[in-house]
Amino acid sequence: MLDAFTKVVAQADTRGAYVSDDQVDALKQMVAEGSKRLDAVNRITSNSAAIVTNAARSLFDEQPQLIAPGGNAYTHRRIAACMRDMEIILRYVTYAVFTGDSSILEDRCLNGLRETYSALGVPGGSVATGIGHMKAAAIALANDPNGVTRGDCSSLMAELGSYFDKAAAAVG
Repeated sequence: MLDAFTKVVAQADTRGAYVSDDQVDALKQMVAEGSKRLDAVNRITSNSAAIVTNAARSLFDEQPQLIAPGGNAYTHRRIAACMRDMEIILRYVTYAVFTGDSSILEDRCLNGLRETYSALGVPGGSVATGIGHMKAAAIALANDPNGVTRGDCSSLMAELGSYFDKAAAAVG
């Protein structure tokens, strides 16, 4: 896992070049928005149980066949496994937001997840839908201007959304 700074330096080193002015400006912007980034991570983390529970509830309301006898989430054990996986994805999304880099999400969470789900018969589209519900809830919480650092958070919210989109694409 590389944070945004280490990643920029590693890329420049691979090219045998200096860090470009554009890269320095992007890192300066990241530092300037550091408080907003931490606020977003703290909000998501402190509400993670509600985000996962509500996303699962919405998913099962939309797709009741999942929890019906014979469904992929039928039995409490399978529902718990589904919610555990959603929580893990959410946790790794927060790591990506914290570092400003998706590599930890991709390497430690998403790599091989589609194949695992496929082998277990887990419907990837349903998992992607659940991730979409988590995305909506996390962005709503992180973008709430009350009690956090003021300022334009549109690029941070787009970044946050992109991590959820990567997760949904990895399983769908």
